[in-house]
Amino acid sequence: MHGYPLEKFKKFLKKVGFSGDDFLYILGDVVDRNGDGGVEMLCWLLEQPNVQLILGNHEAMLLSCAFVFEKITNESLQNVTSEKLELLNTYMQNGGDVTLKALQKLNKSSPETVSYILDYLHDASLYETVSTEENDFLLVHSGIDNFNKNKKMSQYTVNDFLWTWPELSDEYFDDIITVFGHTPTLSYGKEYTGKILKTRTWIDIDVGAAYGKKPVLLRLDDLQEFYFC
Repeated sequence: MHGYPLEKFKKFLKKVGFSGDDFLYILGDVVDRNGDGGVEMLCWLLEQPNVQLILGNHEAMLLSCAFVFEKITNESLQNVTSEKLELLNTYMQNGGDVTLKALQKLNKSSPETVSYILDYLHDASLYETVSTEENDFLLVHSGIDNFNKNKKMSQYTVNDFLWTWPELSDEYFDDIITVFGHTPTLSYGKEYTGKILKTRTWIDIDVGAAYGKKPVLLRLDDLQEFYFC
């Protein structure tokens, strides 16, 4: 999503007939790079009973820089270590500047909302499992690094779900379809530009929103694809 305008997003949901009887999972990275950095989208998510954000690596980077919203005291200044400054610099270089600016502005008028947003992100799941009549799904931000079919989910690290870029030849579970974003499908070849990529065991739905492409919605019931206009 990466800062995709909320009003356009809501119009799209209305167009495809999304209602209170449906449930929407967003596979991370609503923040950074474009527009207000996704802050308006985060405020909207706080109020949605049938929309769930799965943590992305950009939300994780934002959380690592949450110290910038702490009240400035002698103690808080002493706690700003070189490691924290490095995290902040990395986040800024990855498009976090627009998000931090929007959150800092919001923090002046409604610090409690910023607090709610950070709590919401802290509580966001790393993955979710969903079943339909036809298939079982694992929803995660980036795929699964260091994957082994004999591993328990609890044996993976946080970064295993946030930062991996799967190879086209990688395979996950035989009986569960893994759905993720993070890796733009165009990186697998020009023929996948702007399109969802499906393999035997996984589906990549990142069609390049970070690079100006429009997001896509995948309906799990029948695997129908809906492309934003």
